[in-house]
Amino acid sequence: MSIQLAKSQSNNLCFLIVEVGTQIANLQNYIANAGASAINGSFDRIGYIHNLKIRLHNDSYQQRLKAGDNESAAVGFRAINSITNNLERIAELCLDCTHHVTDLLGNDYEFGNEYEKLLDRVALGISLIERANQDNNTQQALKIADIQQKLSTHCEQLINQYSKALKTKKHTDDLIAALFVLKSIKSMGDALLKICNATLSRHIGQTINVDRYHSLSRCVDHLQNGASKNLVLDTIAETRSGSAISGVSEANKEDIIAIFKEGKKQKLKEECQSVERWHEIYPGIAPRILSYQKKGQSAALLIEHLAGNTFENILLQGSDKLQKKSLKQLSLKLSDIWQKTKNKKTVNAQYIQQLQKRMPDVYAIHPSFQQQHSHIAGINIPSFSELLQQAYKLEKTLSAPFSVYIHGDFNTDNIIYDPQQNKINFIDLHRSGYMDYVQDISVFMVSNYRLKALNQTHRQRVLQVNLAIYQFAAEFARQNKDDTFELRLALGLARSLASSTRFTLDKTLAKAMFYRSRLLIEQVLNLSTKRRADYRVPIKEIFVG
Repeated sequence: MSIQLAKSQSNNLCFLIVEVGTQIANLQNYIANAGASAINGSFDRIGYIHNLKIRLHNDSYQQRLKAGDNESAAVGFRAINSITNNLERIAELCLDCTHHVTDLLGNDYEFGNEYEKLLDRVALGISLIERANQDNNTQQALKIADIQQKLSTHCEQLINQYSKALKTKKHTDDLIAALFVLKSIKSMGDALLKICNATLSRHIGQTINVDRYHSLSRCVDHLQNGASKNLVLDTIAETRSGSAISGVSEANKEDIIAIFKEGKKQKLKEECQSVERWHEIYPGIAPRILSYQKKGQSAALLIEHLAGNTFENILLQGSDKLQKKSLKQLSLKLSDIWQKTKNKKTVNAQYIQQLQKRMPDVYAIHPSFQQQHSHIAGINIPSFSELLQQAYKLEKTLSAPFSVYIHGDFNTDNIIYDPQQNKINFIDLHRSGYMDYVQDISVFMVSNYRLKALNQTHRQRVLQVNLAIYQFAAEFARQNKDDTFELRLALGLARSLASSTRFTLDKTLAKAMFYRSRLLIEQVLNLSTKRRADYRVPIKEIFVG
């Protein structure tokens, strides 16, 4: 929800808007009079504009301190700073324009009328800023975006026209100066768009832009009983792939209406298709898609809000009883899914190949992991890359004897448990497909380990959970005559442990994961063919401490 401006902020913003509007008028007058008015006389208030900006920044800082941990307030204050920065930017661009217009004076000056029209649009956009922010008027903010779009289109048309004229090699100096003016005016439009985005962010209480706002509006229009015009977004997560995930609720109400997810079209399209596929294969496990909207290379999803907590929150904050209950239900659900989706098609998850593709990113964060082949006391110690190459060859012989439908990104924050209904749900399903069930198990175990549960109680709980899920999966493998389960699990864990270090700056934790990965790979490589059937993954040793 938008935080009201303090009186000092409101006054200074009003003064700033007026001053920048005056700069636009001065520029228009300068162009209309072919430079008859003096530059210094018309544009000597840049320093005053800068001072107003600093006052607004200082006020925002003080208000931010008073607001404490209120995230909506933080967004609002950042938005005010963005608005003031971009207003100052427009004023600076006015001064830039005067210098380029000066280069046109005394020549065949035919550009003035076009500039007048463009600057009228800029002035109109500036005139809407105060009302949009004082009255929390979203429609006024959106009008600024419309103005920017028309301004940008007009500028591009003229830029193309003047660029073509340059090829005639006539009036080149004039055309070059004219293009510089157009570029500056187009940049004013870009600043207006940033002001619009900042204003919308103030209203919503979360960082947002025009495209995302329109996507949200279109998505919410599909909700039963129509869309609320007074929406609040609360950030739930920001994924490494760039997607933003938010809870949508109505102002002054705590209940979340739905989950809004916006990001790259390809990923969200895959997730939408995967959710639909889950509904066909195993109804009830995935949330319902309430709306899917796309525009250009971006898309947005409105997803059913699921009751309950993530397995991650339960693991870190839930009671022992709740944790055991959720784990039992998760095991039952996985067993049922695997049994119902099991088919005879063999599959190779290619854990080592997956890891090899991620190692450049790992080395970029942890260059010390990129060690060379070495000799210590006459013992050969191969580099990690050499180990991966050897394991890659071995893994080709370790296909799973059957495939099942898996989540594909089975981190603990993608599993929802509702204790009231004793129900498990999965979210973030864009990587789902028929694959080796060991992939989900290995990802789940490592995601538990890297939670940085620092106290002894939580570390012990992580170990107990991983032991329990291992025993469950191992029993499933025994019942289904999966003889290479342990070997594939070792490589799957090695893959997840090492690749996860690219997201971990904690050197101690990163080293622990990396060398555990190396240990597992070495163990598998050092097994003779006869001993492979007897190998067991050392779960306690891998996940203790």
